Amino acid sequence: MKTWQFSLLAAAMFVISACAAKTDAVPAQDEPPAPAIMTWADLVSRPLPAPTATVSYGDNAAHLIDVWVPDGEGPHPIVLMVHGGCWQKAIADRTLMNYAAEDLRQRGLAVWNIEYRGVDEAGGGYPGTFEDVAAAADFIIPAAPQFNLDVGRIAGFGHSAGGHLVAWLAARENLPDDSALAASYPLSLIGIVISGGLADLEASAPVTLPDCLSTISDTLTGRPDDVRPDVFVDTSPARLQPATAWQASVNGALDRIAPPQLGLAYTDLVTAAGGTARYVEVDDAGHVELISPGTQAFEAQADLLEFWLLD
Repeated sequence: MKTWQFSLLAAAMFVISACAAKTDAVPAQDEPPAPAIMTWADLVSRPLPAPTATVSYGDNAAHLIDVWVPDGEGPHPIVLMVHGGCWQKAIADRTLMNYAAEDLRQRGLAVWNIEYRGVDEAGGGYPGTFEDVAAAADFIIPAAPQFNLDVGRIAGFGHSAGGHLVAWLAARENLPDDSALAASYPLSLIGIVISGGLADLEASAPVTLPDCLSTISDTLTGRPDDVRPDVFVDTSPARLQPATAWQASVNGALDRIAPPQLGLAYTDLVTAAGGTARYVEVDDAGHVELISPGTQAFEAQADLLEFWLLD
């Protein structure tokens, strides 16, 4: 069983047990029942699709990219996909996105599903996690001929913590020149979908689960010091606006990991800075629906990607 499968299923069982223990909690007669939202078990119980190929972009075991190539000759437009898992490999790796990747492949979109070192791995955190994500994204250019990919049509899709990372990729053009993460020619993205994302690190920390961000924040962003007193200046996309890419924040109305207020506030922040942003809230959806093909939440995001890349 995959590490993320074990972690997510264990978490789901904990929630189920906790709910079962509250047998005396009976809703009032005039209150409608709460809508059921998907659990991780609902998603990972599906047969796991396999990518077309896996390529390496570096020397570390985490430096891998799964490539999903559509049928036909191409050249194929590209979705740069970044998985979540609270920036921790013990929670999730890139294969959690296989379901979404295969669905997009069948729509005629190539998917570049990247892996990176989590904060719980040697070399992860600041700057390693960011260096990995940047290197994996930039590797599209030299690898494109092998898979007949169209480097002029690239959009990003990042879920949860991956929403933060894909937003950071889109805003790399605005990194301070003195940042260790600054790049001369960052990959250009047409647009990005921030799927239940935690794009604004400062705003997200007090709202999402503590173990997801606040307890690992110092590792993710690095600790402040005399040389770098503000650790968010080159790690939080909220500090790097406006980006030239379109930015769409899509949130489930019932999401407890990335509550809708985060997507709405980030959208307002981007537009106030002069960027182009859109907010989409999906009723009766939580966190899992966002990366589960067949749901209204996933369809809304696929429609955006098809609009940017196929229309």
